[in-house]
Amino acid sequence: MTYDNDAVRAVLDTARAEGRTALTAPEGKRITDAYGIPTPAEGLAETADEAVALADRIGFPVVLKIVSPDILHKTDAGGVRVGLTSCAEVRSAFTTIVDNARGYDAKARILGVQVQQMIPDGGQEVIVGAVTDPTFGKVVAFGLGGVLVEVLKDITFRLAPATEGEALSMLDGIRAAEVLRGVRGGEAVDRAALADLIVRVSRLVADFPEITEVDLNPVFATASGVLAADVRLLIGDPAPRTRRRYSREEILGSMRRLMQPRSVAVVGASSEQGKIGNSVMRNLIDGGFPGEIHPVNPKADDILGRKAYKTVTDVPGEVDVAVFAIPAKFVPAALEEVGRKGIPNAVLIPSGFAETGEHELQDRIVAIAEEHGVRLLGPNIYGYYSTWQDLCATFCTPYDVKGPVALTSQSGGIGMAILGFARTTRTGVSAIVGLGNKSDLDEDDLLTWFGEDDRTECIAMHLEDLKDGRAFVEAARATVPRKPVVVLKAGRTAAGAKAAGSHTGALAGDDAVYDDILRQAGVIRAPGLNEMLEYARALPVLPAPQGDNVVIITGAGGSGVLLSDAIVDNGLSLMEIPEDLDAAFRRFIPPFGAAGNPVDITGGEPPSTYEATIRLGLEDPRIHALVLGYWHTIVTPPMVFAELTARVVEEFRARGIAKPVVASLAGDTEVEEACAYLFERGVVAYPYTTEKPVAVLGAKYRWARSAGLLT
Repeated sequence: MTYDNDAVRAVLDTARAEGRTALTAPEGKRITDAYGIPTPAEGLAETADEAVALADRIGFPVVLKIVSPDILHKTDAGGVRVGLTSCAEVRSAFTTIVDNARGYDAKARILGVQVQQMIPDGGQEVIVGAVTDPTFGKVVAFGLGGVLVEVLKDITFRLAPATEGEALSMLDGIRAAEVLRGVRGGEAVDRAALADLIVRVSRLVADFPEITEVDLNPVFATASGVLAADVRLLIGDPAPRTRRRYSREEILGSMRRLMQPRSVAVVGASSEQGKIGNSVMRNLIDGGFPGEIHPVNPKADDILGRKAYKTVTDVPGEVDVAVFAIPAKFVPAALEEVGRKGIPNAVLIPSGFAETGEHELQDRIVAIAEEHGVRLLGPNIYGYYSTWQDLCATFCTPYDVKGPVALTSQSGGIGMAILGFARTTRTGVSAIVGLGNKSDLDEDDLLTWFGEDDRTECIAMHLEDLKDGRAFVEAARATVPRKPVVVLKAGRTAAGAKAAGSHTGALAGDDAVYDDILRQAGVIRAPGLNEMLEYARALPVLPAPQGDNVVIITGAGGSGVLLSDAIVDNGLSLMEIPEDLDAAFRRFIPPFGAAGNPVDITGGEPPSTYEATIRLGLEDPRIHALVLGYWHTIVTPPMVFAELTARVVEEFRARGIAKPVVASLAGDTEVEEACAYLFERGVVAYPYTTEKPVAVLGAKYRWARSAGLLT
């Protein structure tokens, strides 16, 4: 693609020199022409005679629109007339439009009236636009257009610039995607032309950061191409980038010393119980951290049997991490000493910074850290756990169950919920990290580290915002092909839409953009805290699926129906059972049972029936995942079901046949023990719910697709 950047630059420079934030229709036409964006034939008329001449040259019917840099919403001002079929109608409409505009805003500058070719009836109205998101920067949007765009809100977003493949995925990413393929005898739209238009708009805003919003609405998409009937462009000052970026090597270097330290200093260590500095010291010592622990306190010589130092600069040798447990007002001076000592990481537990309005104090410590090359974790955090290092650098309860899950949270309260869940479920973790105010280290730093950490197989993150959405996406894209990333994004408001100047801007609420961009990055978004934690616990347990065919085997018809609903809700595919496989299942179930999918073996069957059907499901290569529905009976008690299922699954995995198997157990309280038994042996099982096991399976499938393991 070739673009006339000089033509765009000339238009933007003129508008900005005049102090304008919106471009006129003729200016928009010059920009769309420069980027090959198809629009109807048009011209600017300053008089009624000129309007008539233009209409005659363009050809009837035509549309007339007021041209004023001060009137953004032309329809609201009575500044649009459509379907004009004669010179007389054009002359009358010109006068009416100008009068209406002056009545709408007497101070508005009126440059004339745009005379535009009227697009013939037919085609699908869509919207293509772009906005400047505070988290992700330039994003391009696509959805159903026309007058109902803000009512239907059927729209999707991608980072700009978008590739052709990403643009095509947007066409399939709206709820009304079928409309574009042609319904009720209608023709399918030209998908290649529509994707090309999306790419060109995304390239335009990426090339010119001062273009803050683009609105092409409606765009008429037909089988023969696309045409943008109305163009709106807003401009402003490009947002300055204030955050310092670190290279991947720099991030991994500092994070390695943070997560695998050999020496830790506790600034503000204390012998007095109830003090944060005492709790941190006790956790480090009692947790068995094998490295050096150096208490720092100017008023003590010895703390918990360890030599104490007046300042961190007095500590002998290299120190990897300084954990701060002192009031906020003392942090800057102590941080200067950390910098002079050459300590690469400071973990700031204290509160009293930006979260309480003390922005200047937080800016000060960030400046000190940058000057000395110190990375900051926090402030306002509970600390962090690095279990494989036996490191518990926190004032909260210790946790030492080692495993493959890394958990992070922006909130201390959520961090403690994470800790409690991990303890209750015996979830093995590689790390639990608090982020707090994220003055420096944030999710993309942690993603970069955990993506490379051999001890970590799944990463789950609670976040309220992202400081640098593009850096996060970059880190996620590098991580997802190797391991799942689960995100719980808090705050689902669309407050950002209030001040928007375009349809696209009004639709780009915070959550809408987050949802699509996180999906684009391959991240699994959890709808709630419990789901985030369950996904994190379960995903490392399940093997990756090799295909889309899911089969339900159930002892209860009612559970089978609910499990089927959950399959659909989670975007999974119930396998259409071929005749030979149907006959094979029928050999193991009673005549009053039901093959097909779900396979209903009925509740009164003995353990052998469960085992035979599960074996068949694992043996047949056409089946890629199993969902088991168990119903508590005395004939097949819960632990009998659990033991036979775990044994069969393990037998097949030993033979190299590893399929994801999840189970829903309905029954008396014994099913809880049975579920725990299954979970520990690689079968994700939950009592009293049909939704949760299938939701976990759906999350595994979403990761497998994002990782490129499934098409």
